[in-house]
Amino acid sequence: MKLWEYLEELKRADMVVSYDLNGQEETPVTSIMYDSREAKKGGLFVCKGANFSEEYLESALKKGCSAYISEIGYQTKEKSAWILVKDIRRVMPILAAKFYGTCNKSKDLHLTGITGTKGKTTTSYYLKAILDCFEESRNHAETAILSTIEIYDGKERKPSVLTTPEALELHRHIRNAQDAGISYLTMEVSSQALKYQRIRKVQYDVGIFLNISEDHISPAEHGDFEDYFMSKLSLFKQVDTACINLDCDYEKRVCQAAHLAKRIVTFGKKEEADVRLMSVRHCGDGLSFRVKCDQFDEEFHIGMQGDFNAENATAAIAAAYIYGVPAEIMKKALANVKVSGRMEEYKSNDKKITVIVDYAHNRLSFEKLFDSVFQEHSGERIVTVFGCPGQKAYNRRRELGMIAGLFSHTVYLTADDPGTEPIEKIFDDIRPHVETTGCACICVEDRKEAVFQAVREIKGKTVLLVLGKGNEGHQKIGTEIVPYPTDSELVRMALEEYNHIHPIKKK
Repeated sequence: MKLWEYLEELKRADMVVSYDLNGQEETPVTSIMYDSREAKKGGLFVCKGANFSEEYLESALKKGCSAYISEIGYQTKEKSAWILVKDIRRVMPILAAKFYGTCNKSKDLHLTGITGTKGKTTTSYYLKAILDCFEESRNHAETAILSTIEIYDGKERKPSVLTTPEALELHRHIRNAQDAGISYLTMEVSSQALKYQRIRKVQYDVGIFLNISEDHISPAEHGDFEDYFMSKLSLFKQVDTACINLDCDYEKRVCQAAHLAKRIVTFGKKEEADVRLMSVRHCGDGLSFRVKCDQFDEEFHIGMQGDFNAENATAAIAAAYIYGVPAEIMKKALANVKVSGRMEEYKSNDKKITVIVDYAHNRLSFEKLFDSVFQEHSGERIVTVFGCPGQKAYNRRRELGMIAGLFSHTVYLTADDPGTEPIEKIFDDIRPHVETTGCACICVEDRKEAVFQAVREIKGKTVLLVLGKGNEGHQKIGTEIVPYPTDSELVRMALEEYNHIHPIKKK
């Protein structure tokens, strides 16, 4: 499509402040980007971001971009077309949908969006496992996923950086999935993606609301809980069927907002739930539970501990129920699924140490995790390794410090994406809340050393919780994303050292 067509699209959305196409009206737009490193001839460059520099625009134009879109006008060295807009965040999805031809969603690609304070990733993989099994039974292609862990769209498979991609990437993945003949795409939808319009122009067949608790409260994210909550609820504006958890906090407000969708399906433990979770039982290798609805009354099994994972699995079952997946396929898929970095369990050879690696990183996930550990490891000591990210979710520092301190014998504070904030400042904000509970608190800046030290200093039968990073293979340090071993890798290395130092004596 040509440059003038994008201008007209933005005019129809009442986004244009002023423009000068500089004789480039008929120039075809060959690509759209906001990263100057990806700029190329015929590209349309989007000026966005708190750290945006005019140098990025100059670089993009020098590489051949014929036009730029911005909220601010620039006196550039390279002559170009330009369009000034009211809100660059609202403009990006419009451009993306136009460029990738996703304005009208294909009926052949069913989109599921999952939001909530806790459980988005696990639920995404439970649902993907079910849908993959369903598609395999029909000789169809593997389904797509956009998650905190990875991206797969039929063309690209790679680790993810954001929970929900920016609009340009999101619409590219949707286009790729359509071109690959994929029938289902499951994705996590973060509060930031909702607040900053990343998912605008996307219509979901199913929107799952898992739960809500205070999180992501900071000047850079949400000013208060109400802003966070309303951002989450706004998902229902873009949903055909709302799938909501009746056991979540603020259930009445969630149900009220869900009426923005065309249809509502509920799940949870309450008797009135359309898809009801019942009789959760702990087994040696996971959980068994019963799910009842108007289509079936079946026993399910998952190979992961934690009652909250039965709740996540029920959310996935409810979505699969909406899609008409047979119960037998759901049962088969869930029995075999594992989620990397979620409730991964490791043991030392002498069985004295059990290590649980989990992505838990906010109050709700900490509460549910510690409750599960107390039930399943009664009488054992608990040692916890965790940290908090820099310049965001400041409320976590108090909440996680108090929860970890209350239930642990020792807490090791360490790096978890400190970014540009001094890690000593993060430690100073968390430590008093750990220590006020009477728990010992040790600060170790390097995450690898923190895990190794925690394992080395364990005495007696102990559960070691390594929380926050899960299977993320990077750390945000300064302004860079630096490759770093995953928590699972760190735990395996630390236990290898422990097993070498404490060999099992042969009888």
